[in-house]
Amino acid sequence: MASHTVFALTGFIAWALFLLILMEVIRAYFVSIRQVAANAFKPDNSGLPPFMQRLARAHMNCIEGLPIFGGLMAVAIMTMRTDVTDGLAYWVLAARVAQSSIHLASGSETAATLRFLAFAVQLVIAVYWVFKLS
Repeated sequence: MASHTVFALTGFIAWALFLLILMEVIRAYFVSIRQVAANAFKPDNSGLPPFMQRLARAHMNCIEGLPIFGGLMAVAIMTMRTDVTDGLAYWVLAARVAQSSIHLASGSETAATLRFLAFAVQLVIAVYWVFKLS
């Protein structure tokens, strides 16, 4: 049976994939209604509605965090030390999903503060894991 760490790492990757697919489905819609030319999209979705810009940023946040948070989970898996990460792995995943969801919902100052708190949870856990895995 796979560990909580394996499931959380897979969930982290699946979440990033979900955000990417969502973005591409919406982009395909914009192309199909001829609102945007297929070759006119920018990586940050600038020129598109604010939701699309937040979606691009939420996806990039996942990709930027994967080497750190996912990397630590991968180290634990490869070294058979998932006992270190299992207890908090789902918390990292939950905080990542919360961070992205808040990002998608709003660009307000309150939302930015809540996003940061979700990110801070991930950071604290990552620092703890670094010390425990070292």
